Amino acid sequence: MTDFHYDVDADGVATITWDIPNKSMNVLSMEGIAELDACIDKALGDAAVKGIVITSGKDSFAGGMDLNIIAKMKDAAGDEPAKGLFDGLMNMHAILRKLERAGMDPKTSKGGKPVAAALPGTALGIGLELPLSCHRIFAADTPKAKIGLPEIKVGIFPGMGGTTRVSRLLGAMAAAPILLEGKMMDPAQAKGAGLVHEIVPAEALLAKAKEWVLTAKDADLVKPWDQKGWKMPGGAPYHPAGFMTFVGASAMVNGSTQGVYPAAKALLSAVYEGAMVPFDTALRIEARWFTHVLMNPSSSAMIRSLFINKEALEKGANRPDVADQTVKKVGVLGAGMMGAGIAYVSANAGIEVVLIDQKQEAADKGKSYSEGILDKGISRKKVTPEKKEEVLSRITATTDLAALAGCDLIVEAVFEDMAVKAEMMQKVEAIVGEDCIFASNTSTLPITELAKASARPERFIGIHFFSPVDKMLLVEIIKGRKTGDVAVAKALDYVRQIRKTPIVVNDARFFYANRCIIPYINEGVRLAAEGVELPLIENGAKLLGFPLGPLQLIDETSIDLGVKIAKATRAALGDDYPDTAVDEVIFWMADKGRLGKKAGKGFYDYDGKGKRQGLWHGFTDEFPTADVQPELDEVQQRLMMAQVLEAVRALEQGVLTDIREGDVGAILGWGFAPWSGGPFSWLDIMGAARAADICDKLAATHGPRFETPKLLREMAASGETFYGRFGTGVDSKAA
Repeated sequence: MTDFHYDVDADGVATITWDIPNKSMNVLSMEGIAELDACIDKALGDAAVKGIVITSGKDSFAGGMDLNIIAKMKDAAGDEPAKGLFDGLMNMHAILRKLERAGMDPKTSKGGKPVAAALPGTALGIGLELPLSCHRIFAADTPKAKIGLPEIKVGIFPGMGGTTRVSRLLGAMAAAPILLEGKMMDPAQAKGAGLVHEIVPAEALLAKAKEWVLTAKDADLVKPWDQKGWKMPGGAPYHPAGFMTFVGASAMVNGSTQGVYPAAKALLSAVYEGAMVPFDTALRIEARWFTHVLMNPSSSAMIRSLFINKEALEKGANRPDVADQTVKKVGVLGAGMMGAGIAYVSANAGIEVVLIDQKQEAADKGKSYSEGILDKGISRKKVTPEKKEEVLSRITATTDLAALAGCDLIVEAVFEDMAVKAEMMQKVEAIVGEDCIFASNTSTLPITELAKASARPERFIGIHFFSPVDKMLLVEIIKGRKTGDVAVAKALDYVRQIRKTPIVVNDARFFYANRCIIPYINEGVRLAAEGVELPLIENGAKLLGFPLGPLQLIDETSIDLGVKIAKATRAALGDDYPDTAVDEVIFWMADKGRLGKKAGKGFYDYDGKGKRQGLWHGFTDEFPTADVQPELDEVQQRLMMAQVLEAVRALEQGVLTDIREGDVGAILGWGFAPWSGGPFSWLDIMGAARAADICDKLAATHGPRFETPKLLREMAASGETFYGRFGTGVDSKAA
């Protein structure tokens, strides 16, 4: 055996230790399932064994399941993949149920062997579902450990008994944050929620678990749902209290998912239906709904993009083969909102930071931004005062460029002006060493053009953060024409140090993310100018799964920024500029002082605290509502294709070199319909032929911006998928 190790001590306690070699965290594989089953059989079949403790040989217990299990179950079933999945799930249910019953007499529930789980640290996914089938759960007093069932976040739900056990243990209401939100807790919170029985010092974990095993009575082993007369906490579906719970839960799920995330609805169905039948039947219901979700292409796409691809990019899937480029000292030029955020995430990751601004007052204000975040963390008991001082001590706020000496990375976040950036670059390059990498945080200016002012263009690169920096997960790395491999590796290593997800793209106007975001906003504005009802535009987007409609998004980013980008783009493109109809709207809005959320008025009205009060009714005074409104499908197709076609063109033109980065970047960068897995996954779900047909119809009605790209046309003709043609195999990972 390699994953699970079996040992019996002198007191007759069998310890099953999960410890996969050469991995930092345990994940359950097909081989591991077989080994676990064999260990359970061995312990239950040995008369000398009085009880069982399941633990881990690592600092954590387990991070989840090897997602390749799903593919293996499907492949093994040949032409019946759903049957293969269901049978595989039921096999796992049988193993955990065998552990839970532990040899008890079926009628009296007596004679079983006590089973305890001893969790030294993090226990997620199957890493919690396995302990939930044990009779008592001990967790080490390790505040940094995370305990929970986060499957819903990657498009599935706890399908190895977690959904049924947690809902029956806690009731539907108390189980909702754990199952439907994927809430992760530290051990103390998990105990308070009822998931963990005891928290003990780490050094006493195994001893305490064994002590309980040797003193446990028959009554201690029978789960509530196996006891006569058991009733679901909070009420079953047709109990008056339970009825209201499930009605409310259904409304909540549909309200938050807009019906486009299959896993949440399936989870609720499994809980609802399972609550009305015996436990073993409920497990079958859970397995059927889980199979239903796994067969849905949306779930497969979400797993691939939000877990497998994301993890691959964070591990440096596209990193050049050069030596380690860990950043030790970073200089941040400009202490405005972006610079201050970059300084915070860098210092919080253990990097020494020099934060530069023209005035000391501005530099100090930039540093205080970090202090505000840390103070909020202290108030929420997520940060200690000692941690705050440690982070702040790493930030030197100054006007003195000489303090940049010794920096191995510079991140420039000054005013978006080529001349200003060039001047600052030349001053800094005269101070820092020749090996220092210089990065610009520009969101619109071409990296290749900026690099012309550099004495070392091979060491110049774009690192585009998204606002707010401390919350947004994506960082876009942009290679100029002369950017070298060391600069790319440095940028990637830095982004990984600050625990963000990087994508690497080639230089082009608006790079990748803004290239797709701007057409989405512009299409929303076009629709508004045409007289489409504003709620239809906004709700059409939200029904597609976008977190913000295009009009709310332009309010959030500010309309005057849109004006600035429009003017710069029009100056660069001249007669080829395509967005005059959009400018008519946003220039008018800007002239009226409706600059968006920051001004308290834009497409929406806002109260004094910045809370949206509803769409602005005065918009129709200038752009009247059309008598005939388009169908919802047409509005949604325009909003979706405006973005998706730009993603395809970015791939076609070599701006994107990896569709994984295109999908992950879209979801993390601007919230592109996460249920779809990203634009390329969405096209694969839709089918290239269907997508091309939609484009042809939109182009005929609304113009050349919807023309089918040559690449998409080719794939439609050949029947190919983007992942079939451009997908990259990656290592399996836990979920």
